[in-house]
Amino acid sequence: MVRLQVQLTESQIQALKKMSAEQGVSISELIRRGVDRQLSSQAASRRDHLDRLKERVQQFDSGIKDLAQEHDRYLAEAYDHHGDLR
Repeated sequence: MVRLQVQLTESQIQALKKMSAEQGVSISELIRRGVDRQLSSQAASRRDHLDRLKERVQQFDSGIKDLAQEHDRYLAEAYDHHGDLR
């Protein structure tokens, strides 16, 4: 483990001392658990955000697998089929 020095408010340290005594673990352990929860929460939040972005992008999926390579051909076909779209 890496040693780290942090500054806490008086009320934070008093609350941690009380929790430490109640749970029978060190203040350091309580802080590690809090850091783990925060990191886990942020990772889950990021995954949720990416999932929502994927859903939005998938709304525009044409199903045409070669659209990126053949966009000019598809556009020309659309103009031919629908007339001048301008």
